Amino acid sequence: MTTFADLGVDQDIVDVLAAKGIVDAFPIQEQTIPLGLPGQDIIGQAKTGTGKTFGFGIPVVQRLGPDPEPGVKALIVVPTRELCVQVYEDIDMLTAGRATSVVAIYGGKAYEGQIEQLKAGAQIVVGTPGRLIDLNNQRLLDLSKAVEVVLDEADKMLDLGFLADIEKIFQKVSPIRHTQLFSATMPGPIVALARRFMSNPIHIRATDPDEGLTQANIKHLVYRAHSLDKDEVIARILQAEGRGKTVIFTRTKRAAQKLSDELSDRGFNAASVHGDMSQEARERSMAAFKAGKRDVLIATDVAARGIDVDDVTHVINHTIPDDEKTYLHRAGRTGRAGKTGIAVTFVDWDDLHKWALINRALEFGQPEPVETYSSSPHLYTDLDIPAGTKGRIATAPKTQAVRVQPQRAADAAAEVEATGSAAPRRRRRRRGDSAERVGSTFVEGADAASGTDGASAGSSDQAPAERAAEGAGTHDGGGKEHHDGRPAPRRRRRRRGGSGASSTAPTGA
Repeated sequence: MTTFADLGVDQDIVDVLAAKGIVDAFPIQEQTIPLGLPGQDIIGQAKTGTGKTFGFGIPVVQRLGPDPEPGVKALIVVPTRELCVQVYEDIDMLTAGRATSVVAIYGGKAYEGQIEQLKAGAQIVVGTPGRLIDLNNQRLLDLSKAVEVVLDEADKMLDLGFLADIEKIFQKVSPIRHTQLFSATMPGPIVALARRFMSNPIHIRATDPDEGLTQANIKHLVYRAHSLDKDEVIARILQAEGRGKTVIFTRTKRAAQKLSDELSDRGFNAASVHGDMSQEARERSMAAFKAGKRDVLIATDVAARGIDVDDVTHVINHTIPDDEKTYLHRAGRTGRAGKTGIAVTFVDWDDLHKWALINRALEFGQPEPVETYSSSPHLYTDLDIPAGTKGRIATAPKTQAVRVQPQRAADAAAEVEATGSAAPRRRRRRRGDSAERVGSTFVEGADAASGTDGASAGSSDQAPAERAAEGAGTHDGGGKEHHDGRPAPRRRRRRRGGSGASSTAPTGA
């Protein structure tokens, strides 16, 4: 294996990588770093998850020097907010031993913090096109001295309609620059962009020329599933042997949130990332997933590019992607850094035509997805799910329900279970108390309500309602009880006036 030191990387950067357990370079890094360090323009073609961030990031950081002058000298443009945060974290790590400052510029966050970092002299900017152009138009971001320019995930830029913005950005940076462009695929508009804004670039392809071939270290499973059974199937997959972090993709934002709520209710540690969430909430979910506090992440495709986690074991397509490129990007969340992974795809009856196109493009050889239900035996064997597994972690909701019960109720239940006689005694006392409250004097009723015999303590939560019912009955039937000579009316007069004499005074007046 080739180490970063072998590639001519400065020792401080080598040490920072080694501290993170990164010593050997990936193929894309082996090819790009030796060319990028002297300033050669590069077109890097590699699937996501192959380590291209360090492939372009190390040359950028090293070429700026250990102590660059304040002001933007390097610009890295990415298509999505999540990818912006990920690339920022990687580049910031590379500069740990240097005076270089990195700032992330993207929408959904307040301007103030980003502007303060720019004014403080940040030398490397990682940003999304919209916010970059916005700050540049406000003359808060000067790109004229940016001599290191990187365009990452260029094909995604094209898909999201950012091509015109990219052209504007290239016109604002220094005309004399070192440019690197990275893309999983090379559609015509991206090739034209490279020819226009790059100088004699070298095209490096770190993958098989046939982009349709999927990674050999990912096991692909395709099921024809019923929409009403998908949640149950997913819940059982999440209990498979050896399952680690799992990413589930949905087609819509609403479906992502609904599935997240459903899995959380079933007892799983699930979080979601989608466009209806605030940027802060999305970042919290992503941080919790990376840190392992949540091991299931439900996301839409836009968020997928920022999920750069090496220990994702399973990817589940809740709904089939629209084309083979999207499928590759989704499946690329697992099987990263040379590890193995599993990609499970559900195909609805209405989406069989989409699967036919993906199957043909990726040469799966599975024209007919296997009809699968949560009870299908092959589901258990394909994914190593323990026999008898159900779609709910049974202990989670039951444990919560017990915790909120009063301790005395739990003690009473234990007594019933032990003696078999506590419950009947409670019922007899409750009936006796009720009789006393209706037909006894005020003092006797108060003693019963106070729980001095110990029996009413178990039903003290009902006391307010019972007292209210008593008061209502006394008031409604007051006249009749008085003519019958029953003591309840006298009890009411004593409660109001405190004595028989005082209660009759107003009547006489």
